[in-house]
Amino acid sequence: MRDSNPPQRARICPASCPDGSPRLVPCGQSATYGRVLVLDGVIQLTQRYECAYQEMIIHLPLCSIPDPKKVLVVGGGDGGVLGEIARHKSVEQIDICEIDKLVVDVAKEFIPDVAIGFEDPRVNLHIGDGVSFLKAVPEGTYDAIIVDSSDPVGGVICTQAESLWLHMRIIKDIVGACRHSSKGSINYAWTSVPTYLR
Repeated sequence: MRDSNPPQRARICPASCPDGSPRLVPCGQSATYGRVLVLDGVIQLTQRYECAYQEMIIHLPLCSIPDPKKVLVVGGGDGGVLGEIARHKSVEQIDICEIDKLVVDVAKEFIPDVAIGFEDPRVNLHIGDGVSFLKAVPEGTYDAIIVDSSDPVGGVICTQAESLWLHMRIIKDIVGACRHSSKGSINYAWTSVPTYLR
């Protein structure tokens, strides 16, 4: 299994690696991190630290919107973000567009405590490409769109912003450029997930 950050490694005993998926979706068990979900050889989720990621990606944006009613999740096939969205009582509809149904199936079987969000009656699962899905819905359908897809190798500049202590100038430049080119609200928040060191 490939590790996108060689100094950060976990010994994983394979538990499942279904066939027929467009992506390799093995799961395993780590003594340190609990159950681990891997996509294309890169750790996506660990039982031990999933809450830090799920809470930050959901509560920061949803608490910034007065009474969000309709939320779309692009990616997020493990279902973890769904459980966090469900905690917002104003939300009436949660659509999730995951490109690979096998990710959803593996999550439900292997990490059911994370995938429990799929059981919420407000959740509608759509299997397909998120960009195509968004192009097909009328503008203004959603109050919030959460992109919880796999990161491209090398990072995404608008979601990963270097070290708060070592690169403050770069962070200020990025936030400034985003504010200049966007009509929406641009804010910066920092969090750390120990198994996601980039």
